[in-house]
Amino acid sequence: MAAESLEPSHPHLTLVSGPSRGGKSRWAEHLAAQSGLAVVYLATGPSLPDDPSWQARLQLHRQRRPPQWGCREVGGALAAALADLEPAQLALVDSLGTWVAAHLDLEPEAWAFRCNELITAIRRCRAPLVVVCEETGWGVVPATAVGSRFRDRLGTMQQQLQGQSEAVWLVLQGRAIDLLALSQPVPPDH
Repeated sequence: MAAESLEPSHPHLTLVSGPSRGGKSRWAEHLAAQSGLAVVYLATGPSLPDDPSWQARLQLHRQRRPPQWGCREVGGALAAALADLEPAQLALVDSLGTWVAAHLDLEPEAWAFRCNELITAIRRCRAPLVVVCEETGWGVVPATAVGSRFRDRLGTMQQQLQGQSEAVWLVLQGRAIDLLALSQPVPPDH
């Protein structure tokens, strides 16, 4: 019988999704804190210094993070940031939605390239990843073309990443649900 590793095993990719204000970032932060690894927070959102509401939201995130966590504001350059991580780190990516938003102006071919670049970077990343992603299709149908593009691109990326994930959580109303333990996969399109 082979000797078992004494090192804790961490899922390579964990997705944490849910609607706005459901608690998904707090759950992702909890998972990261429980890992025992050096946490690096990869912020994909814009800085928007002239938006007081956005600044208040960023401040809440900053206040919750332990002071020893690193933080890198990567914006749309998430793939490149993943290449810089070390195996003893855990990256908390917040969020997939703001990464998608950073690339909404891309034409379909360029968008497909950007998605493949990110998926390849995730596969090659040496550190475990916890990725926060928004659920957008649960409410009103977007009234604009860019809103529909955002919803469709984010939903497609979530499904692609879920297929590579070892852990998937849905966070609603302050409750976390283990989706892999409690669900069945939807058959693919034919």
